[in-house]
Amino acid sequence: MVNGVAGVMAIAGLALAVMLRSGLDGIEQKIDPGPPINKNIYTMSHRERRHLRIDELPGNLSEALDELEKDDLIRETLGQHLFEHFVAAKREEWLDYIKHVSPWETERYLGMY
Repeated sequence: MVNGVAGVMAIAGLALAVMLRSGLDGIEQKIDPGPPINKNIYTMSHRERRHLRIDELPGNLSEALDELEKDDLIRETLGQHLFEHFVAAKREEWLDYIKHVSPWETERYLGMY
Protein backbone atom coordinates (compact mmCIF):
# COMPACT_ATOMS: atom_id res chain seq x y z
CA MET A 1 0.00 0.00 0.00
CA VAL A 2 1.27 3.48 -0.90
CA ASN A 3 0.53 6.42 1.37
CA GLY A 4 0.37 9.49 -0.86
CA VAL A 5 -0.37 11.79 2.05
CA ALA A 6 3.07 11.22 3.56
CA GLY A 7 4.72 12.17 0.26
CA VAL A 8 2.64 15.33 -0.04
CA MET A 9 3.40 16.30 3.55
CA ALA A 10 7.11 15.72 3.00
CA ILE A 11 7.10 18.00 -0.04
CA ALA A 12 5.10 20.61 1.91
CA GLY A 13 7.71 20.39 4.65
CA LEU A 14 10.51 20.92 2.15
CA ALA A 15 8.66 23.87 0.63
CA LEU A 16 8.21 25.42 4.06
CA ALA A 17 11.91 24.95 4.88
CA VAL A 18 12.91 26.64 1.63
CA MET A 19 10.43 29.52 2.11
CA LEU A 20 11.63 30.15 5.67
CA ARG A 21 15.30 30.01 4.65
CA SER A 22 14.66 32.33 1.69
CA GLY A 23 12.86 34.82 3.93
CA LEU A 24 15.65 34.74 6.49
CA ASP A 25 18.22 35.24 3.75
CA GLY A 26 16.30 38.26 2.49
CA ILE A 27 16.30 39.73 6.00
CA GLU A 28 19.99 38.96 6.58
CA GLN A 29 21.02 40.38 3.20
CA LYS A 30 18.67 43.37 3.66
CA ILE A 31 17.13 42.70 0.25
CA ASP A 32 14.60 45.39 -0.66
CA PRO A 33 11.53 43.70 -2.14
CA GLY A 34 10.50 46.97 -3.76
CA PRO A 35 7.14 48.65 -3.55
CA PRO A 36 3.98 46.54 -3.55
CA ILE A 37 2.16 46.11 -6.84
CA ASN A 38 -1.57 46.28 -6.25
CA LYS A 39 -2.59 45.38 -9.79
CA ASN A 40 -3.45 42.14 -11.52
CA ILE A 41 -0.15 41.34 -13.22
CA TYR A 42 -1.86 38.78 -15.47
CA THR A 43 -3.78 41.55 -17.23
CA MET A 44 -0.64 43.66 -17.76
CA SER A 45 1.17 43.73 -21.05
CA HIS A 46 4.68 42.33 -21.32
CA ARG A 47 5.94 45.90 -21.57
CA GLU A 48 4.15 46.95 -18.35
CA ARG A 49 5.59 43.98 -16.46
CA ARG A 50 9.10 44.73 -17.72
CA HIS A 51 8.73 48.40 -16.72
CA LEU A 52 7.84 47.26 -13.18
CA ARG A 53 10.70 44.70 -13.24
CA ILE A 54 8.36 41.74 -12.90
CA ASP A 55 10.17 38.68 -14.23
CA GLU A 56 8.41 35.94 -16.14
CA LEU A 57 8.07 32.62 -14.38
CA PRO A 58 9.43 29.49 -16.07
CA GLY A 59 7.04 28.20 -18.72
CA ASN A 60 7.20 24.54 -17.70
CA LEU A 61 8.70 22.13 -15.19
CA SER A 62 11.90 21.68 -17.18
CA GLU A 63 12.57 25.43 -17.25
CA ALA A 64 11.75 25.66 -13.54
CA LEU A 65 14.28 22.91 -12.79
CA ASP A 66 16.91 24.73 -14.85
CA GLU A 67 16.38 27.77 -12.62
CA LEU A 68 16.31 25.66 -9.46
CA GLU A 69 19.69 24.12 -10.29
CA LYS A 70 21.21 27.63 -10.33
CA ASP A 71 19.99 28.40 -6.79
CA ASP A 72 22.72 27.77 -4.24
CA LEU A 73 20.51 28.81 -1.30
CA ILE A 74 17.97 26.06 -2.02
CA ARG A 75 20.75 23.55 -2.64
CA GLU A 76 22.30 24.47 0.72
CA THR A 77 18.93 24.39 2.51
CA LEU A 78 17.97 20.94 1.26
CA GLY A 79 21.48 19.49 1.29
CA GLN A 80 23.30 18.21 -1.77
CA HIS A 81 21.94 14.63 -1.59
CA LEU A 82 18.28 15.58 -1.24
CA PHE A 83 18.59 18.41 -3.78
CA GLU A 84 20.10 16.14 -6.45
CA HIS A 85 17.51 13.40 -5.89
CA PHE A 86 14.64 15.87 -5.92
CA VAL A 87 15.81 17.40 -9.22
CA ALA A 88 16.37 13.95 -10.75
CA ALA A 89 12.88 12.81 -9.71
CA LYS A 90 11.31 15.95 -11.14
CA ARG A 91 13.28 15.59 -14.40
CA GLU A 92 11.90 12.04 -14.68
CA GLU A 93 8.41 13.38 -13.98
CA TRP A 94 8.83 15.93 -16.79
CA LEU A 95 10.00 13.26 -19.22
CA ASP A 96 6.94 11.14 -18.35
CA TYR A 97 4.65 14.14 -18.77
CA ILE A 98 5.86 15.19 -22.22
CA LYS A 99 5.27 11.68 -23.59
CA HIS A 100 1.50 12.13 -23.30
CA VAL A 101 -0.84 13.83 -25.72
CA SER A 102 -3.45 15.93 -23.94
CA PRO A 103 -7.16 15.88 -24.86
CA TRP A 104 -6.78 19.50 -25.98
CA GLU A 105 -4.00 18.56 -28.42
CA THR A 106 -6.01 15.63 -29.77
CA GLU A 107 -9.10 17.78 -30.26
CA ARG A 108 -7.19 20.68 -31.80
CA TYR A 109 -4.78 18.86 -34.11
CA LEU A 110 -6.28 15.48 -35.00
CA GLY A 111 -8.83 16.93 -37.38
CA MET A 112 -6.38 19.48 -38.74
CA TYR A 113 -4.00 16.93 -40.27
